[in-house]
Amino acid sequence: MDTEQHGPRRRVTARLRELRFDAGTLCLDLVATVGRRPEAPVERMGDAERLEAWCRGVGVSLEPGYDPHDVLRSLHALRDAAHDIASGAVDGHRPRQRSVDLVNSLAEAEPPSPRLEFTADGGWVAKGSRRLSEEALLSLVARDLIDLVTDDARRSRLTACASETCRMLCLDSGGGRPRKWCSMRRCGNQAKAAGRRLRESAP
Repeated sequence: MDTEQHGPRRRVTARLRELRFDAGTLCLDLVATVGRRPEAPVERMGDAERLEAWCRGVGVSLEPGYDPHDVLRSLHALRDAAHDIASGAVDGHRPRQRSVDLVNSLAEAEPPSPRLEFTADGGWVAKGSRRLSEEALLSLVARDLIDLVTDDARRSRLTACASETCRMLCLDSGGGRPRKWCSMRRCGNQAKAAGRRLRESAP
């Protein structure tokens, strides 16, 4: 996308290219692999190394022998569809039918089976310990998206970062003050600093 038509080109820093794992759910962590939607998109998962890092970050692993280019192509297509559908739940636009069809098609694959394991402190945890096929991974993400937008309680917590240059989709924790920023350490602090500069420059 030609960013100049939308105003001055913004510097793309290493921090801006960092993968995000704080969106609140798997499908939104996938959507967050593109930053600064829609004005000046920044790709955060564009190669095999970033794909592996994202899988580790969301706690999944792929079966040996997968083709990273094929997986990336599939995840990028699902990512676009997930953004279309989830952002529609925030701003009220009707998602494209091809987005809905893709998610429905990918969700049909058999999802990975959870495993029940003891934790070190004697509690229980569900772990998907076996490696996933590409189809199982895509199904896992697609099913999470379907659950997100069809569950009234979860959908009501879906929001977008208030920063106009960020607009990252994320889930509010549901407790205390509503989530305004994707992260107080990122967009929240930037907004506070900008407000302080504006006050200091006022006559």
